[in-house]
Amino acid sequence: MNARIDTLHAAQPALHADQQIGQIAVQLPGATAVFRRLKLDFCCGGQVSLAHAAAEKGLDVDAVLAELSALQRSDAAPQAATPAELIDHILARYHEVHRQQLPELIRMARRVEAVHRDNPHVPAGLADHLEAMHQELLSHMLKEEQVLFPMLKNGGNPFVGQPIGMMRAEHVDHGEALDKLNALTNDATPPQGACNTWRALYAGVAQLGDDLINHIHLENNVLFPVFEASAASSQGCGSSGCGCS
Repeated sequence: MNARIDTLHAAQPALHADQQIGQIAVQLPGATAVFRRLKLDFCCGGQVSLAHAAAEKGLDVDAVLAELSALQRSDAAPQAATPAELIDHILARYHEVHRQQLPELIRMARRVEAVHRDNPHVPAGLADHLEAMHQELLSHMLKEEQVLFPMLKNGGNPFVGQPIGMMRAEHVDHGEALDKLNALTNDATPPQGACNTWRALYAGVAQLGDDLINHIHLENNVLFPVFEASAASSQGCGSSGCGCS
């Protein structure tokens, strides 16, 4: 299978040490985990610059910036990628990122639900829903990593439509989970006066939604059709293994 897949590259703005730490926490999903590990207060003390916050803790601000910059990820797949290269991109850009982002979102959601439980806008049940999404995604990604992706990297086979069809069906379930996530968070829109943790949580929820949509798009609309077409030509579209219906 030598098909190649063309995509465009996306740019992201650079971080700088004069930015307020709270602003970075809200605008850069994943930054909260870095700040929490380094004991940098991005919530109540988020009005100071990253340079000032790092200096107070005796941290090398350039090292902190480098770690934060690593969180800025492009959605673009490699240009003219083969299916195998696209799979490697999906594994690195989406599978590993989902494994990193969901535990931090769950932690922040539980904190927001506890601290702001009397606020009428609190997203009650958000942490439990994220936990369920996490478990479903872990199971789904493991099936792809252990069964489907190795099959595709070996060129597929006439019956590959069946496991692809199963993954497509689970993608529909993920879409329904995203709909519920948007309903719980008012489309990831924090209420007026929300603290930095709440705002960072919703920024992370928005990125999770974007990442999952892009992840599913690359598989459903770019990767899978290459192998479904090959399987259909081998079996004929009337076959139960076609996966084109």
